[in-house]
Order: sequence, then structure tokens, then C-alpha cells
Amino acid sequence: MRHIESLEKEPQNMGITLNDAPPAALTEFDRGYYGWRVVLASCLGVMVGFGSLFVYTFSVFMKPLGAEFGWGREAISRGFGFAALSMAFASPLLGQLLDRYGPRRIILPCLAIYGSAIASLALLHPHLWQFYAICILLGLVGNGAAHLAFSRAISSWFHYRLGLALAMVMAGAGLGSMILPFAAQTIIGHAGWRAAYLSLGGLALVLGLPMTWRFIHERAPVHHDSASTHLAGPTWQQGLRSFPFWIIVAVLVVNSVAMNGTVTHLVALLTDRGISPGGAALSASLLGGSSLLGRVVVGWVLDRLFGGRVAFVVFLITAAGILLLARAETLVAGCVAAALIGVGAGGEADITPYLLTRYYGMRAFSTLYGITWTFYAIAGAIGPVILGRAFDSTGSYTSLLTLLAAVMALAGGLMLVLPRYAKPEPIQS
Repeated sequence: MRHIESLEKEPQNMGITLNDAPPAALTEFDRGYYGWRVVLASCLGVMVGFGSLFVYTFSVFMKPLGAEFGWGREAISRGFGFAALSMAFASPLLGQLLDRYGPRRIILPCLAIYGSAIASLALLHPHLWQFYAICILLGLVGNGAAHLAFSRAISSWFHYRLGLALAMVMAGAGLGSMILPFAAQTIIGHAGWRAAYLSLGGLALVLGLPMTWRFIHERAPVHHDSASTHLAGPTWQQGLRSFPFWIIVAVLVVNSVAMNGTVTHLVALLTDRGISPGGAALSASLLGGSSLLGRVVVGWVLDRLFGGRVAFVVFLITAAGILLLARAETLVAGCVAAALIGVGAGGEADITPYLLTRYYGMRAFSTLYGITWTFYAIAGAIGPVILGRAFDSTGSYTSLLTLLAAVMALAGGLMLVLPRYAKPEPIQS
């Protein structure tokens, strides 16, 4: 695929005031470039978005909900599954809307609904249908308040430093997954799970909405010739007929089953083995911290090395973490396992959008990304449920986690067969 060959310097027709706009001479290599403001706002938006706040705190609420309402872990896990399935249904449409209308018009309403829905979980009654209904709503709007939407904005501002920019945005999910599980556990311990849900929903609204309103704008081309290059790439139909796309999807499916299943049961698994709730929450926070490190390091490396090889190493690290978790009996082992899994979770978040832009450009980026999310979300619905069923049936997670680690390592090898893409010009150190 041919890549975007030039970047325009001035944001126009995006509601940005003259004081906001950078001097025309600034490029993505300059600290004052407006795109870095978009990166910061996107980072904070992702931090309180679906992929961080809902996913990484889900396991913290599993035992409190079970104790309150008598629900089994498989039943609670189905809520995550329903959210993932509704996300799978909605993501291609959200992608098309993002390609057509731009990120800001989609993120704002989705984020408002999402934050309100999280807060409404504080009003749960002992009816599973209510829990499931809210989870379905969260899934429908979730990718409008997650990586899918914010990546569209970032990819329009960066080319040569796209890996680093995406890494900094995805670092928001790392920050959220490091801070929010521990914060939720602390609130549950002092004020109960209802107060925790209300606080998390309020945080999403208070932090996410103002930053999106103020800074999230897609870079508009200035000249007609730049418009054509800005939208270079195949249609989404052509993308679906290409070999690299389905390799990316296949690996994502395996990763999603393993990763989402592990993350949603992490706290419950560790407390089952005698680790205190605080220690288990610490492990979940370490997973978030290592995902932050993984995002930054992998993003930096992607700008310098072939993405297929980078992905292979990342997925091997994930497999090692899952295998260690299957046998973790101490807090130290649980923390090390969580840290390895977090590196994989963080790196994968960079890899998918990066490879899509390199193979397919920006013309149908959000639509193709949304379609990958459909497969990812369907697989994500399966992972927590099968782990919950494994525990309810056998009282253990060990055998299934061991199998998932082996399949994860094999799937990572598929990334080595990806064809080469044209590299941007070398960047300056």
C-alpha cells in the first residue's frame, strides 16, 4: 500500500481558535504541534473509557455482586459477554460513522451515555436482566468511548511518529487499569460497591467529556492534493479481501479469549488462592502499570522495527504471563504474572491500529478497525464465560489457563507471516 506522503501543518475548519492553532512551521516532530494536545486529551479519554474502566474493574466487582445477590461467577461473567457481543454488533457501524463524521461528533454522545450507564449500576436490584441490560448498553456505545474512536483522531495527525502517538494514547488505558481497580477496591472497602460504581461513572463524565469537547479534532487537509493523500488507501471492502487483515483478526480472536478471560477473573482467582483482596487488587493495578509500559515501549519500537516481529514477541510475553498465572500460589507470582500479561495487553493495543494504518491508510481506517473489534469483542465475550464455567464445574482455572497460554503462543507465530509494508522515512533520535 502507498502511504500518506505529506502532512499539513495547520488545523482548519475544526472549531479550533487561532490561539489553539500551532504555527504553520510546526510538524509532528515539534513539541508545540497541535497533534500532541490531541494525544493528551485522547489519553485521558481512553483512561476512563470502556476498555479501561469497565474491563479492568469488572473482576473487582465479581465477588461483591455474588455476595449481594447470590449470582454465580458464570452468570456475572455473562454480563461481560453481553457487553462484548453488543460491542461486536455496534463497532462496524461506529467505524463507518467515525470515517464519515469524524471522532468528536461520535465520542461526545457515546461518552455521555457510557458514563451514565456505569453510574446506574449503583442502582442494581437482584434481577440479572437489569445487569445484563446495562452491560448491553455499555457495549453498544463502548467503542465510541475507547481506542477505536480516539485512534481515528490520532492517525489523522501523525504519520512518522504514529507508533509513539498511539502508544501515548493507549497509555491512558494503562493508567486507568493501574489506578481504577485499586481505587474501586478501596471505595468498596469503605463505602460499598454501589458507591464505587457511582464514583467510576462520575469520573468518566467529569474527566472525559470536557477534554473531548475542548481538544479532540481530526486534522483537516488544507489543499485538494493533500486531501487525496490524507484519504489514501483501499476501501473497506478491498481491505476485507486482503491476507494481512485476516491474519490480524485471527490473532486478535485468540488474544481476546485469553486476555479478557484472564483479566475479568484475575482478582477472584488470586483471592481463591489465599491472597488478600488488597493484594489481588494490587496485582490488577500492576497489570495496568505494565500495560502502560508495554504501550509506550511497543509504540516506540513499532516506529523502528517491522510490526509483525514486534507482535510475535509481545504475544509470547502474554502467553508466559498466563501460564505463570495458571500456577500462581503467592502474591509475588500473581504480581509477576499480571505484569507479563499487562505488557501483552498494552502492546496489542498499539499493534492493531498501527498495522491497519500501514497496510490500508486512512480512507477506511475506522471501518476496518471497527470490524476487527467485532471479532475481538465476540471472542472477548467467550473468554470470561468459559473461565467462569471452568471454575464453577471444577473449582479451578489451572487447566484452561494452561491451554490458553499454549494457543496464544502459537497464534503469535502467525504474525511472522505478515508481508512487509512500506516504511516511513527514518525518524530522528
